[in-house]
Amino acid sequence: MSKELRIGLVGYGFMGRTHSNAYKQVSQFFPSLYRPVLKAVCARDEAKAKAFAENWGYESIETDWRKLVARPDIDAIDICTPNNLHKDIAIAAAAAGKMVLCEKPLSITTAEGEEMCAAIEKAGVANTVWYNYRRVPAVTLAKQLIDEGRLGRIFHYRANFLQDWTINADLPQGGQALWRLDAQAAGSGVTGDLLAHCIDTALWLNGSISDVSAVTETFVKERMHNLTGKVEKVGIDDACTFHCHFKNGSLGLFESTRYARGHKALYTLEINGEHASIRWDLHDLHRLQYFDYADDSIVRGWRSVHVTDGDQPYMKNWWVPGLQIGYEHTFTHQVADFLKSLETGTPCSPTFRESLETQKVCDAVLASAKDRCWVDVA
Repeated sequence: MSKELRIGLVGYGFMGRTHSNAYKQVSQFFPSLYRPVLKAVCARDEAKAKAFAENWGYESIETDWRKLVARPDIDAIDICTPNNLHKDIAIAAAAAGKMVLCEKPLSITTAEGEEMCAAIEKAGVANTVWYNYRRVPAVTLAKQLIDEGRLGRIFHYRANFLQDWTINADLPQGGQALWRLDAQAAGSGVTGDLLAHCIDTALWLNGSISDVSAVTETFVKERMHNLTGKVEKVGIDDACTFHCHFKNGSLGLFESTRYARGHKALYTLEINGEHASIRWDLHDLHRLQYFDYADDSIVRGWRSVHVTDGDQPYMKNWWVPGLQIGYEHTFTHQVADFLKSLETGTPCSPTFRESLETQKVCDAVLASAKDRCWVDVA
């Protein structure tokens, strides 16, 4: 008999949809002792909350997250709000004994993240942060190859995440749809939104970062604010580039922007090692490119590994070899891993504490760009 895991979702935007889909799909493909039940969704707009609940199958709604956290029929709180609300909700949920699943980034600042980790650890509740790109089978396979030592000593790690959706000086900032352009709600721009993904994956694949040197730019300095109706200074970074030293001796190069015309969501990474190299592209997410110097010279070259076979990460639970999966499945994998962690008692990575390391790198990047100097990661 399965046990119910009663979910209380806070927020109904893009991430609310991806998480809800994952909860609905996971039990069909990844049978577990635990079965998610969509108990309640919380949003300030009652009409929109009701519409979301009806569409996704939530049993009830709340318009105040404090009431949701206090409900005895909720086991886990899933935070899909703007970044400035993460801390208060997570701390309250932990104090109420709820499991906590939080969208990335963990927090606005490292100091906030420390408070969240302390609350979670004091309460002893299960927790995870939704860095879903770890759960792309091709990226998980890259982790496996690295851990097996196939690349040997790592020399270079490079990643970028490019978008173009803010190239419009007339685009306002703030409010429900554009909170990512408002520093009060988001904390930072591409650093916390896009580079955080790149950094988390890098820490997972290549280990800790010791120091950074960064440059940021805000191309449009003022925008009308949706909430005040006034033209206000823009406080987020539109673009960020940084290089760094990893503690394993390798060098890192990272770039992110929302001003790369022609790119909607180009996330790529490449790792160059002593014996082999790997690279991955979100636009071709089911393939891992692999170069092995040990191959005979007459056939040596980049090979494209189609990650669909049953002996490759996660794939035995889906279709037959040759039929790939997509972006939405990465969230299903994270839910599956979280449910498995409840069975085994092993934390579901990345935990709050692990995700705090990503926040420390983000803070160091922003400090370096501000002061135009190298900054050690705390």
